[in-house]
Amino acid sequence: MDIQVNDILVMKKKHPCGANKMLVLRSGMDFKLRCDGCGREFMIPRSKAEKNIKSVIREAES
Repeated sequence: MDIQVNDILVMKKKHPCGANKMLVLRSGMDFKLRCDGCGREFMIPRSKAEKNIKSVIREAES
């Protein structure tokens, strides 16, 4: 999957705050994501993140 910095990931599962959109801050073996709802930043392994992605919204599209 081609995920780049500043993409917005729509996830299958919601964050505990209730939001399901995450902003990509860093990509590599791990993703650093920021929750769109509460602003919490967290790291997640790439394999786990790719399983939970429903769709990708590119920065240029919005």
